[in-house]
Amino acid sequence: MWFLFVPLALYSIFFLLPSILGIGYSFTDWNSRSMGEVSFVGLRNYIEIFTSDKDYLSGIGHTLMFTIVSNIVKLIPALFLAIMLNEGLQGKGIYRTLLYLPSILPYVIIGILFTSILNYNNGLLNSVFEFLHLGFLKQKWLSDLNVVWKSIFGVDAWRGIGYVMTIFIAGLSTIPRSYYEAAQIDGANFWQRLRYVTLPMLSGSVMINLVFGITYGLKVFDIIYVLTNGGPGHATEVITTYSYQLYSSGHYGMSTALNTILLFITAVVGVWIVKSMSKQEVQQ
Repeated sequence: MWFLFVPLALYSIFFLLPSILGIGYSFTDWNSRSMGEVSFVGLRNYIEIFTSDKDYLSGIGHTLMFTIVSNIVKLIPALFLAIMLNEGLQGKGIYRTLLYLPSILPYVIIGILFTSILNYNNGLLNSVFEFLHLGFLKQKWLSDLNVVWKSIFGVDAWRGIGYVMTIFIAGLSTIPRSYYEAAQIDGANFWQRLRYVTLPMLSGSVMINLVFGITYGLKVFDIIYVLTNGGPGHATEVITTYSYQLYSSGHYGMSTALNTILLFITAVVGVWIVKSMSKQEVQQ
């Protein structure tokens, strides 16, 4: 049993202890002006988060909304792309590579690329619309309240679909071709084969993508920060961007309180995922 001591100790030092300290500091007035004197304030930070006019609740709502929508806009297209590229398509290796490539790009590069493409005055997208005499399609992609979230989801899908698709392709490769041949003999069309053969056999891949997608969505920071920095106004703020702003301005106690709320939400979702996976294993 001694071989378990080192990983357990490392886990306790680098994850468990900081988490406990962070939760503890969330009940204090710790800030940049504390000068080493930190006072216990109980639930004051949490009460301010849920009652103040700084709209922290919208940040929590945006985080949950992003988690749900980002999974939908990536999972469904990625599934159909995986099905297409799993067939005998000529040059499918090239297509797989091209679709996967964006997922390895750093967010800084993505931010620079798309803030340029989506610029209202001289961005590539609006310039193309003007060239095609479709000026009515021009939008303030990153500053209009009505379209900014659509732009974020579009960029996020562009980056993440290839990664999700790769996991689906790995799952599809394990499905015996004889299942599809039997379904075709029985007269099943594409949608029937998808419903009764592909999706049940891909349940493991779907769950893996959901776990990764939900975890990513709850912790989302980079894509929001590089594209809008939470703007316009606070329209695209999420928990992590609010926490970053609070910490940068020296409100460490409030920042850790927001992070504790995120930790609680993640723990609840994590328990749900574990229970769902356990039920799936029992059924299989």
